[in-house]
Parts: sequence; C-alpha cells; structure tokens
Amino acid sequence: MAQHQVNYAASGGLPVALTTVDKLVNWGRTNSLWVLTYGLACCAIEMMASGASRYDFDRFGVIFRASPRQSDVMIVAGTLTKKHAEFIRRLYDQMAEPKWVISMGSCANTGGMFNTYATVQGVDRVIPVDIYLPGCAPRPETLQYAVMLLQKKLRKRSIFQKQKPKRLV
Repeated sequence: MAQHQVNYAASGGLPVALTTVDKLVNWGRTNSLWVLTYGLACCAIEMMASGASRYDFDRFGVIFRASPRQSDVMIVAGTLTKKHAEFIRRLYDQMAEPKWVISMGSCANTGGMFNTYATVQGVDRVIPVDIYLPGCAPRPETLQYAVMLLQKKLRKRSIFQKQKPKRLV
C-alpha cells in the first residue's frame, strides 16, 4: 500500500489526502529553511553566489536571513578566529530549536592552513556541526548538495523527538 493515497469513495467523491503529522511538518521544514549566514572569508563569496540567480536557492525554499531568532540553519563560511568564537556561540544560542549548522570550507572545518594561536581549529570546537563541506573554497553546487542532504536528514526526523544535545570537544 502506498504511503500517500487519495481516497475518493470514503469522502463522497471529494479527494482526501492521507499522511502523517510527521511527514506534513517535515515537508514544511524541509521546504522553508531560513539560513543565518556567517561569512568570514573567501568561502562567503561562494555562499553569496549560491543565493544569486544562477544557483537560485529560493527554489529549495532556502531564504538567507540576518537575524538568528528567525533562522534554523547557520552556515559558517571561512576562517573562525578566537575573537569571533564568542560571537558565533552567542548567535547559535539565540537561534530557536531545532537548529542545524553547516560548516563550509577547510578553514571552518579544521582551521585550514592557519595553524596559529588566533585561529579556531574547527567550528565544531565552539558549536555543534551537522554537515561539513570540504574544499577551499567549496563551489556553490557543493553548498546546494549540502542543503539537499540536510533536507533529506530532516525528512527522516520525527517532530516529537527532541534534538539531541551534541557534545562539544
């Protein structure tokens, strides 16, 4: 039997769609991701290009926001310094639950080539990360693929389960 079916006979000839609350809410969540952008370096240029007309994130339901209180996904693009670590943690804490983080680029993932006292060696030392994008700088297609992976992850999630607290290193 199909997961989604239309039953005409039981409704007196009117179409009725049967689904679960989980699938309905997850459909809404996956098709309306509001992204808090945190562009720190050259990866931010690729992130901006992904929102432009050629790659058009709007068709995925991704809207770039400047407010953490209205966002549910944070994209960290570029080198995170220890001076910025406090601010990124504050913005992450201001986001409403459930929330997800995409780490974009080698510098955000591991500190990149900047193995210095002032550079955080990975965003996951400050905030929990859900998806890592490798590369220097990752192409907009890679960010699109990461958003599609996040949408796939959200479709499998139950709306009644709490988001697990993620351990920080």
